[in-house]
Amino acid sequence: MTNSLKLIECPRDAMQGIHTFIPTDVKVRYLNGLLRVGFDTIDIGSFVSPKAIPQMADTAEVLSRIDMDGIRSRLLVIVANERGAEEAVKQERVTYLGYPFSISETFQQRNTNTSIEGSWGRIARIAEIAQAGGKGLVVYISMAFGNPYGDPWGPQVALQWTERLVKELGVRVIALSDTVGVASPGDIHSMFSTLIPALPEVEFGAHLHARLDNWKPKVDAAWEAGCRRFDGALKGYGGCPMADDDLVGNLAMELFVADLEERGVRTDLDLDRLGRSVQEAATVFP
Repeated sequence: MTNSLKLIECPRDAMQGIHTFIPTDVKVRYLNGLLRVGFDTIDIGSFVSPKAIPQMADTAEVLSRIDMDGIRSRLLVIVANERGAEEAVKQERVTYLGYPFSISETFQQRNTNTSIEGSWGRIARIAEIAQAGGKGLVVYISMAFGNPYGDPWGPQVALQWTERLVKELGVRVIALSDTVGVASPGDIHSMFSTLIPALPEVEFGAHLHARLDNWKPKVDAAWEAGCRRFDGALKGYGGCPMADDDLVGNLAMELFVADLEERGVRTDLDLDRLGRSVQEAATVFP
């Protein structure tokens, strides 16, 4: 199982909620360092309305300027509708489109301005656009582990929608997202231990928003339940601005990597370059 470990670094998630615009030159320099660490995938930007996420308005320019020579990492961008997908598939350097599909009706409205059923129609068309453009599709199950709105959630709710994504749209990579950082280790273990056996053809990932003082029990629960795909962001920066959880933060990737290495799990990352990127991150984020 350790041979299938995939680490997805998410500078897009780290940057998107920052109100002060990070200059494109600064982003390109930072991303060029991350690309040489050796992550499986870099969640590098998004093609969404600049009014909603102004920090990502320069994603196309960033993609045109980064240095991909000799890089093995694949690139992922987030889209929220068909228009964004059509723009994203034009980018030759992009491998994956990511779409946030919420199982919370309230959050789906807040995040993409449509209902869950409306979002289903969107993702069906996005799946067609991605396939026609030769791109993979990663679906993020937002609010997978609970929500602050009182909407239904749980393993069976997630299974209902993930089965449809797999059987009707052919999705093969699904990341379960702790959007507001409320998941307990028990909830995380229960979710993955239900979904992974039910849909063995799917690569399930964990996109866990966590604080620096509570990340380890969460990732341990996902690992013990069989998850081997993990999203994170250096120094734990980020969060979801559409959910008002800017302070929750992402899984601090460098801490998770150190923990894996200490346990004898090979990450195949360039740890020296990782350390330099951690230092660089402190100069990028205000």
